[in-house]
Amino acid sequence: MKVSLITGGAGFIGAHVVRELLRLNHRVVVLDDLSGGFVENIPTNALFVNGNINNKDLLAELFEKHSFDYVYHLAAYAAEGLSHFIRRFNYENNLIGSVNLINESIKHEIECFVFTSSIAVYGKGQLPMHEDLVPLPEDPYGVAKLAVEQDLKCAHEMFGMNYVIFRPHNVYGEYQNLGDRYRNVVGIFMNQLMQDKPLTIFGDGNQSRAFSYVGDIAPTIANCINFPHARNQTFNIGADIRVTVNDLASEVCKAMGKAKQIRYVDARNEVEHAYSSHEKAKEAFGHGGATSLPEGLIKMAKWAKENGARQSQKFNNIEINKNLPSIWLE
Repeated sequence: MKVSLITGGAGFIGAHVVRELLRLNHRVVVLDDLSGGFVENIPTNALFVNGNINNKDLLAELFEKHSFDYVYHLAAYAAEGLSHFIRRFNYENNLIGSVNLINESIKHEIECFVFTSSIAVYGKGQLPMHEDLVPLPEDPYGVAKLAVEQDLKCAHEMFGMNYVIFRPHNVYGEYQNLGDRYRNVVGIFMNQLMQDKPLTIFGDGNQSRAFSYVGDIAPTIANCINFPHARNQTFNIGADIRVTVNDLASEVCKAMGKAKQIRYVDARNEVEHAYSSHEKAKEAFGHGGATSLPEGLIKMAKWAKENGARQSQKFNNIEINKNLPSIWLE
């Protein structure tokens, strides 16, 4: 039986990858500090360790004790827009913590390190985003993700540690943190609807994204270690069809069975259009799932209604208030 460590396994995508690995008969250890995830997201047949990747002593202890074959690194504070205002926090958690994990993986000679990066590394104006482009991130979150990608390549060249990098985008689905006000627009919309609040949209709502159902990407992330030809490569992964945020709001309201009421707020500094090519991933792993947006939203809406609304939590350690969107001060 293979042994896998999953950081962020109590979080959204991580919880799905945990389930996929258990189906693949891995013994799974979940490391999560519950800053964005929940214990109830973790299956009982996975071992849960409450801890942070910045705790170097804990990491050393876990690697020594469990002799991991694989590391799946999904722990991150993935609030891309907020990262401008929490720069130190962003780099400490998304970059330095990742390096701590890579160090232990090298020392213990794991078989493969799987990392979830982001299409945030591409920046703007490079459409469709494909893996051969030169990354030009527009925010500290994308900078941190790109730095980890580069560090993994250095680790492979110097120490022979294998890796697979995925760049998912705009993922939604069950186990998403509905109370996170800074990221995951589908979850924000559903949470607002369950509280009979209007949907808040930055700018005019014509910015576009391709929204990816988590059930279409988690199996590929989990199973990638069984594709030797995919090692030491980077793959975009996600949906092909893009929609505007206005259209997304309409679809979410339909899935939730609620009337649409929109509150437009000042535009924020963000990439206007973001969508990527997935031909490389399809060639490497097959086509996988292709859940339509309405179908995926219905699945998530059912889960959201069963679990109910969550109180939206403010991030209490804002480092820079200049140009902070006013809605985040409410």
